[in-house]
Amino acid sequence: MTRPITSVDDLRTHLQWAIELEHATIPPYLCALYSIDPARNPQAVQVVQSIFVEEMLHLTLAANLLNAVGGRPVLDSPSLLPGYPRTLPHGDRSLAVGLVPFDRSALETFLRIEQPASPSAVAEADRYETIGQFYAAIEAGLRLLSEELGEARLFGGDQGRQVGAGFPYAGSGQIVQVRDLASALAALAEIVDQGEGTSRTEIWDGDHQMFDPGREEVAHYFRLEELRLGRRYQAGDTRTSGPTGEAFDVDWEAIHPMRPNQRIAEAEQDALRVAQQAFNETYCTLLQLLDQAFDGQPAMLGTSMGAMFGLKAQAQELLAMPLPGGQVAGPTFEYVAPADRCERLRSGDGSIEG
Repeated sequence: MTRPITSVDDLRTHLQWAIELEHATIPPYLCALYSIDPARNPQAVQVVQSIFVEEMLHLTLAANLLNAVGGRPVLDSPSLLPGYPRTLPHGDRSLAVGLVPFDRSALETFLRIEQPASPSAVAEADRYETIGQFYAAIEAGLRLLSEELGEARLFGGDQGRQVGAGFPYAGSGQIVQVRDLASALAALAEIVDQGEGTSRTEIWDGDHQMFDPGREEVAHYFRLEELRLGRRYQAGDTRTSGPTGEAFDVDWEAIHPMRPNQRIAEAEQDALRVAQQAFNETYCTLLQLLDQAFDGQPAMLGTSMGAMFGLKAQAQELLAMPLPGGQVAGPTFEYVAPADRCERLRSGDGSIEG
């Protein structure tokens, strides 16, 4: 294990890293999702969309954990959007994540992100090889500090800052309000189980599918593996057996040819710069809404989640803009300071329409 988490300040730092980690995956998943033709690739759309929605849940759970131990989650900051391609925050430097269309290479990157830890893998508080190892280090820190300080002292954060189970979350899994060690471990388990399975030998995550609630759900890695192999997991399948359920096709040609890792500074057209800037202003306003939601106004999470899905129209506008070489435009996910966001987005009423 790398250097353990042994102080409350260190724990708060790592939980902020967890927020940054969960957020770092959202722009790449969104770009992949926007690029897929839903009529010709329904399985791919369902898999990527379900993972994106659950990453938003993980972001919320990480914020609840940080608030529970007296920290303050930070979302509206340039550090959340340092530019793509990038490595995962404080993770393995050999893994670069970019803003690319959904192709076989993107799928392999997503599989690497969601890679389950091996049964013998040790906890890693920094430069983690798998996300599960990072959260194992946080779990060890929570257990150690609970024993040393007592749960009442460690989990003394204002409960009014918690996002509760009453929030109308539409995906699989559940929001956990963190008030003690047991609920903290439950929140961590929700994050890790959805990513890599209910144990380091299991493929199922303990939830039911977002788009087919009658079926049990496999973890993120194995949902992505279904796309790679063109076959679904079914009851009785294991990591060793692989998926043995119904076969399906992924049409790798039915993808918008979005130019990878675009930047506004490289835009060839004024209209493209305007559209990319508008998308970035909207997205950064969403980060502001999330900041407010996790900083004592939990009700703002509903506004931010609805607005997140509202980005789709702006993304579709970009994907309709042709670029040289047969490619199309796409989002850049660059940070826009609050003072530079248009007045409509800074009005404070949560409206980001039009």
